[in-house]
Amino acid sequence: MKRLRYFIPAMVLGLLSSCMDGNDGLFNDDWTEPDMSKPLYGNNNLEENNVITIADLKQKYASTLNNQNDTVCIKEDIQVKGIVVGNDIGGNIYNEIAIEDGTGGLLICISQGGLFGQMPVGQEILVSLKGLNFGTYGYQPQIGTPYTNASGKTFPSRMNRTIWQEHFKLIGTPDASKVKPIEFDISKLNDANYMKENCGRLMVVKGVKLSEAGNGRTFAPESDKDAGNGVSRKVNNKSNLVVRSSTYADFAGIEMPTGTVDITGVFTRYSTTWQILMRTENDIVINK
Repeated sequence: MKRLRYFIPAMVLGLLSSCMDGNDGLFNDDWTEPDMSKPLYGNNNLEENNVITIADLKQKYASTLNNQNDTVCIKEDIQVKGIVVGNDIGGNIYNEIAIEDGTGGLLICISQGGLFGQMPVGQEILVSLKGLNFGTYGYQPQIGTPYTNASGKTFPSRMNRTIWQEHFKLIGTPDASKVKPIEFDISKLNDANYMKENCGRLMVVKGVKLSEAGNGRTFAPESDKDAGNGVSRKVNNKSNLVVRSSTYADFAGIEMPTGTVDITGVFTRYSTTWQILMRTENDIVINK
């Protein structure tokens, strides 16, 4: 028994020593320094190859995007490159990021929280699309993995974080000054082509009113939530232009302003309705 008692610590010391660099075992201070010249997230081995624009991607899979809920696995070795314009920093955009490349916008669905820490607004990323799914949820184009809901509808949804880590690469350092919302043309509210071209982009609609503001109403109280834990508030009394807020958003309990405002957000679509996803409470500015 005495031999066993002394043998176990010796074995543990041997194992610990094998995890060290050099020959000094536990007393060696020659640790391997992490390579801080490379990003800590994503796949640093990805190289730009067959990069296409978001507009070209949508055109390539136009037949799939014509369906309200559909998805297709991308088998070609193609990539897109874009700048992050929206993430989960304010709790309103859940398990997804929005990217743009100047030709269009795209949602990428990822089963992970705290995405803003890895991909802040202004961060450029390269995305390898081979093996991922591309399609629509309520006609909104997005990237992810296939999911079939209780109604039998299949669409791209949140991919496992491990899968995502293999499919993207951070490019350079984030520069929020590169992110400029384009102005939403409210005269084209019912223009199907305008919606098709711009859904998923960071936009700003100016000089509008929140129709349900007043009497202390907030953006997304629990009492008003729908099955998706969100609340849609009409803009200019239009049923097809709404501010869509999660009850988990940081600004959910903030009282809606009653005057005219400018509202910035990721303009997504659900069927023929424009949904403005504000990123933080700073995305709404009261006009003076």
